[in-house]
Amino acid sequence: MDSDDPPSHLTVVVDLHPAQWKKSSLPSNPQPLPFSSFLSQILVFLNSHLASKHENTLAVIGALADRSMMLYSSLEAPEQTEAPTPDANSYQPFRLVDSTISKRIQEGLEKTAEGSEQNSRGLVGALTKALCYVNRLIQLNTIVVGDGSAVRNSSSQLAPRILVISVSPDLSSSYIPLMNSIFAAQKLKVTIDVCKVFGPDTVFLQQAAHLTGGSYVYLERRDALLQYLTMCFLPSPSLRRVLALPTQDKVDFRAACFCHKNIVDIGYVCSVCLSIFCKPIPVCSTCRTKFPIKTLQRFGFGRPAALNGAGMSRGTSIAPS
Repeated sequence: MDSDDPPSHLTVVVDLHPAQWKKSSLPSNPQPLPFSSFLSQILVFLNSHLASKHENTLAVIGALADRSMMLYSSLEAPEQTEAPTPDANSYQPFRLVDSTISKRIQEGLEKTAEGSEQNSRGLVGALTKALCYVNRLIQLNTIVVGDGSAVRNSSSQLAPRILVISVSPDLSSSYIPLMNSIFAAQKLKVTIDVCKVFGPDTVFLQQAAHLTGGSYVYLERRDALLQYLTMCFLPSPSLRRVLALPTQDKVDFRAACFCHKNIVDIGYVCSVCLSIFCKPIPVCSTCRTKFPIKTLQRFGFGRPAALNGAGMSRGTSIAPS
């Protein structure tokens, strides 16, 4: 790598949902991928990022079923309860990364409460924690000039980006916090990449990658996980301009309604706060705006369910009175 290139910071959000990884390892799958094989390949990718440039930094956040936790940070000294056994066949810094991440993953899975395997809220919390971590790095690399304005320190400027490795399906109730995370990433100019390892395509993560200028890659061959990670996500966004990377043919821009948290194809949008609803309502539940009854009747409010569905129009905006 060119020495003139700025150092890169990579925050990796790893989906550690136990139930999804159990499904991924089933022999009935066309290409089963057990968690042990996944972990060994992801550790090679993380070490490759650190080896690309001496100033590169790394943070790994685990998304469990019910919470998120920091697995590793290159800016914080890891806790060493016992001295590692010397090994002439391994590079000690890389070995420290591997042991720290593996140990904290094991501790997190052991503390996962029984019955929480049905939840998938940890991914949103992990993405939020990743953005807070990146924002802290940006603040540390920002200096204040004489007129009080903040200027990024070019001598130690980092190019932060986030990589989400997902195995869980979409959770409609997480639409609002996930969209808030996307808007925060846009403001921070942070790229969000997504690697979908198992399960169907995720609507919300597709939008996150598209809106932040990142890449969304669905693995067609899970036995080539390390090759996908190295070729698609190891290069920085500045280098991807000269590389032929997989692109999204189409992006699913469906949203979740604010009333029932369901993903809808057709919805009604409040013209004041832009809240989305699956059917016309007299009062917006978010901003309490009242809509004229004539407009609601024109959109089918008060009609039977069969007629109401016929009167809906895609992307309709309800204006207040």
